[in-house]
This record gives sequence, C-alpha cells and structure tokens, in this order.
Amino acid sequence: MLLFITATDTGIGKTHTTLQLLQIAHDLGYKAAAIKPIETGVVSSPEDGSKLLRKSQELNPNLNDITIDDVVPYRFSLPAAPFVAKDIPIDLDYIKEKIELLQSRCDILFVEGAGGLMVPIERDYFMIDLIRDLDAPALLVTPSKLGCINQTLLSMEALRNRDISFWWYVNLYEDRDEYFKITHPFYKAYFKEVPLSLVSVFKRYAHANVS
Repeated sequence: MLLFITATDTGIGKTHTTLQLLQIAHDLGYKAAAIKPIETGVVSSPEDGSKLLRKSQELNPNLNDITIDDVVPYRFSLPAAPFVAKDIPIDLDYIKEKIELLQSRCDILFVEGAGGLMVPIERDYFMIDLIRDLDAPALLVTPSKLGCINQTLLSMEALRNRDISFWWYVNLYEDRDEYFKITHPFYKAYFKEVPLSLVSVFKRYAHANVS
C-alpha cells in the first residue's frame, strides 16, 4: 500500500503526521516505512528525513540496511521550492526506484511531499503531479488556524480536478481553541464528518486498500 502525505502549505505538520502514522500502522500490525523524496533547506543532514528514517527503522526490522540516501534521495540546501532549490536535475524514475525499494520492505509506505500541492518540482510539474504519477491516494493535512477553510477547499478542488482519491485530516497543532470557534462550525455544516482523529482516518484508508 502507498499513501502520499501532503498538506495545504508548508509548515502544516506533514512530518509530525507521518511519524504518527508510522506508529499507528505499527500498532495495528502493519510493517511500515516512510520516504521523503525531496527535502530542501538541508544544511548538513535532512531534519525531516532523518526523523522518518529513525522511526521507520525503530518499528520495522526489514529496514536495518536502509540509509538516508534511500529515504531522502534528493536534498538541497536552499529553503525553497524544489524547482528553485535544485542544483542538479531531479530524476523522477530514480524517485520511483527508491519508492519501489522501500515498498518491498513493508506493507505500507508513507510518501511525504514537500510543501503544498502546487509546489513546483519542474517548471510545469508540481507536487500534485507526482502524486498522480505514483497512482497514490493522498492524505491532505490541513491546519487549524484562521484562513484554513480557503486553503483546505482549494487543495481539495485541486485533488479532485486530477482525479486523485484522498482523505483529509485537521492537524490541531495551533489555535486549537480558536479553531472550534472560527472554523469547525463551517466544517461541521459543510462536511458529513470532520476528521480530527488520525487513527480513524488511517483505519478507513487501510480498510479501503486492503484486498
């Protein structure tokens, strides 16, 4: 199984969410792993990717020989979109090879994107296009701060326009009290259900994808 972790923007909590998903999957009996194909703003070692590698190896013994080069195949120092930050070409086939390698060692692989859906990898190729080309369902992590309604609905529209199946999850990492005053009333009226439990979201994903 494959699940692409994306978000409405950068700094929303993709890595935090992916780390939780690794633990949740493990607790439910799955061998899991995570990969972040592209990480920018890397000074010495990739901060997000290193966390994913440590957690993956802690929970999955099949990954003992996996290195940071497998988990973060492309690393760039400039903290910018990959198209701007890259100093070498990004080979999408190479990313897919790394994904296939990790998939062979686990039941479910979490692929963490960089930034939001429309972050450019190439001039006319965006993070959302990578999701589509991997034929992966997505988990859209949304914030709990003022302005998140607009960001969430626009991101959902972009995913639907590319026929990408997705789940979503509200990460209550900031403005928690304000969220229930200024955002939750709309979500409750607009959506059948507002996903605040990552465990429940993962269980639904797993149920839909286990043959």
